[in-house]
Amino acid sequence: MNPADLPRTVAHAVRCAVEDGELGGVPPERVVVERTRPGGVGEYASPVAFQIAKGARMRPADVAAVLARRLDGVPGIERVEVTGPGFVNFVLPALSAPRIIASVAAPRPAPPAPVGGTPGLRERAVREAVVRILHTQGRRDDAPAPPTAAPLAGRDGDVLARYGADAVLWAVLAVPARETPEFSDRLLVQGEDSEFFRVRYAHARSRALLRNARDLGFGPAAGEVDDAPALLRVLADHPLALEAAAHHRAPERLARHLVELADALLDFQYRVLPQGDEKPSAAHRARLALAEAAGTVLAGGLALLGIDVPERL
Repeated sequence: MNPADLPRTVAHAVRCAVEDGELGGVPPERVVVERTRPGGVGEYASPVAFQIAKGARMRPADVAAVLARRLDGVPGIERVEVTGPGFVNFVLPALSAPRIIASVAAPRPAPPAPVGGTPGLRERAVREAVVRILHTQGRRDDAPAPPTAAPLAGRDGDVLARYGADAVLWAVLAVPARETPEFSDRLLVQGEDSEFFRVRYAHARSRALLRNARDLGFGPAAGEVDDAPALLRVLADHPLALEAAAHHRAPERLARHLVELADALLDFQYRVLPQGDEKPSAAHRARLALAEAAGTVLAGGLALLGIDVPERL
């Protein structure tokens, strides 16, 4: 089971428990599953028991125990545990690179609208990003009500002229709308100190790896990869990050995820191509397929934010 399947699996368990009379109330419309926080049990956890405890007239811990019994033994879930006052925690089998690659097909956002220098740049940028992210979830709400955005410090046209549209979009979308974005020359730095640069550079590196592999006479082929746990984990979390960004109408959640993915890919890139006298092997092809998938996700994520995605930097 991929992590992206967990919310649907948990929601099904809740509905069945209600239908069978083990739980009262109405099943929630949305079930949250998130990466377990430091010190937690397993890789993923859900607070769903707190959502339905009042309607069920039960303590969250008792609701969680009912759900844990139903979820324990579900194919693809290795172990389920209840912790604290009612969190349902999951331990999944080792991540499968081919399954993760298949689950992170590139989103197809609506074409990003150009950003001009008229007043309201930030409000428009947030709204347009939210619309595109909602589209990835099958929601066609073209007039959402995103959080009220704090205004820019200075005139939109001046900021655009100094930093360029893409850097400005990153600055305003990478922080919660209620916070005032920071503009500094760091946005223009072509180095690791700039998150904006790292995300676009990681995408460009994935494309460079494909070109270099082609020069060596091989291409990507999905297969198991046993030396990329961080990259596999972040890729597996991509559908959850998109869903959370859509639900909260929070593009910054997607931006934070892209930074994490870029850093994992930049660390992994050195293990993709053959070194020295090595001949391309199945392992190299599998690593290349994983790097290609990460680059595709980065490109799709930047497009959702309305940011240009260059092939080379």
